[in-house]
Amino acid sequence: MAIEPAAACPVPHVLRFLQSQLDQGKAVSTVKVYASAISAFHQGTNNGPLGRHPLVGQLLKGARRLRPARTLQMVLASLTEAPYEPIADADLRSLSLKTALLLALCSAGRVGELCALSVSDDCLRWREGGTSVSLWPNPAFLPKVVNRQSINQVLEVDAFQPASASQAEQERLLTLCPVRALRAYLTHTQPLRGAHSQLFVCYGAAKRGLPLSKQRLSHWLVEVISHAHRASGMQVTPAIRAHSTRSMAKPWAALRGVPAEDICAAASWSTPGTFTRRRFRSLQTKTSRFRNSFFPTAVSLLNSVPR
Repeated sequence: MAIEPAAACPVPHVLRFLQSQLDQGKAVSTVKVYASAISAFHQGTNNGPLGRHPLVGQLLKGARRLRPARTLQMVLASLTEAPYEPIADADLRSLSLKTALLLALCSAGRVGELCALSVSDDCLRWREGGTSVSLWPNPAFLPKVVNRQSINQVLEVDAFQPASASQAEQERLLTLCPVRALRAYLTHTQPLRGAHSQLFVCYGAAKRGLPLSKQRLSHWLVEVISHAHRASGMQVTPAIRAHSTRSMAKPWAALRGVPAEDICAAASWSTPGTFTRRRFRSLQTKTSRFRNSFFPTAVSLLNSVPR
């Protein structure tokens, strides 16, 4: 059988290829990249560029509906339920995973930056009344991106105080407060730490209380996201990574009007152009402004998740 030149490949062939990638478990966002790449080299159709062909658009739209992308509200919804809540009954594993996920989301930090956070007196400071906390990394830590704004960057976390029509709903949303989770985590792990000052420590019997590695912290974040998938009846795909928390957090902050410079600072990027190129091609619309924007936006969407 003759092989069709890529530039003149018929639309049905392209559709079959895209569908085959979906059948293999590829994320919808990945398949969209494939469609864009093919369109860039394709000669087009009577309807214009291949990427704008109605059938290609319908395929991708249908894929999003049948296999909704991993969403922030789905992950947050899972954190309001067992095994993470009630927090007083949660075991150390569940409490560890929840705290790590919430800090990852409200900071948009890399795993290495989160792993370097310290609980020493010089690196952990509570505001009077416990309404916020400031966390610094170990002074010896060198971030992946070394510049003036990333060296010894402080992570400031405010207590989350949602406004809700009902008391029951307000109590549910309060379970997403990162300060609440952090306080419970520190109380639970304080007897285990010994001389170690790293914030996140192992919970397993063999290494209980020892400093956590970056690789293991990555596994924690993936476990939380995977659990949310399973709890929602969705398939857990190999594409889930710890980096997913950064991609979930930053677009919501921007939609809330946080300046790109502040998002870049939280994500340790040098220029707003990096953020725009990487994250905002499809959107039309660790500073304090970043963290304060994240949870109100997330929670406003959380109510759309069936319970």
